[in-house]
Amino acid sequence: MVDAEATSHRVWRRRSPAQTVRRLLLQLTVAAAVVWSLRTVDIFWPWVVDAPWQIADLFARMVPPDFSSSRSIVEALLDTLNIAVIATILAIILAMPVALIAAQNTTPNRATLWLARVILVSSRSVNTLIWALLFVAIFGPGVLAGILAIAFRSIGFLGKLMGEAIEEIDRRPVEAIQATGGSRAKVILYGIVPQVVPNFFAVSILRWDINLRESTVLGLVGAGGIGLLLQSAIDTFAWQTVATILLAIIAMVLLGEAVSGWLRRKVI
Repeated sequence: MVDAEATSHRVWRRRSPAQTVRRLLLQLTVAAAVVWSLRTVDIFWPWVVDAPWQIADLFARMVPPDFSSSRSIVEALLDTLNIAVIATILAIILAMPVALIAAQNTTPNRATLWLARVILVSSRSVNTLIWALLFVAIFGPGVLAGILAIAFRSIGFLGKLMGEAIEEIDRRPVEAIQATGGSRAKVILYGIVPQVVPNFFAVSILRWDINLRESTVLGLVGAGGIGLLLQSAIDTFAWQTVATILLAIIAMVLLGEAVSGWLRRKVI
């Protein structure tokens, strides 16, 4: 028989003593990591204090924007747009076979599965600007280096999401085609592709939207596009031209956002 007096004195606790200790240790570890990180960062505090006045002075130098270079800015924006479009198409072509061997239900064997994962991780681990530096060193400065940099960075993104979509397909259509003696190509074409087409378009449009933003800074390392004009204007202290270029980049990104939203509504 349960003692009623002992039951009435029970105190409800959200966590057990062990959970409380683990939570406290975790909080102390995070706090120690933050303190250690701040101590290793070399910050010149007088510049930080002076930053608001420097920002105000910089904006004053940018006003009013100089539109005398509008033609060259528009041409550079078109180069930037072409980089994003061509790189996205190239990345889709290269990512599709990688996605097929990265998915556990379509990969031929464990060796191809790990090969695909190495490709995907390598692509995502290297930043776009680093890819651009490598291709500028190989092919020289220009649009080609920018296209390849964006494309190689996009393979990991597209391949991973498409591979996950392939792994989540309904197996019944695939098994039905296999039961009728369909070849592996027919299984992929009629059993897998129709199920992943909506995801394919969604991921491709999203990646193009991302690539449009990333292509604006490739010129900073010589890989073509509007970033090349921006770097030149900054180097010559032409702040009014810098303001015009920044406004043009913002306008292009906003237009790209509107186009990608329209494509999602029409295609997906």
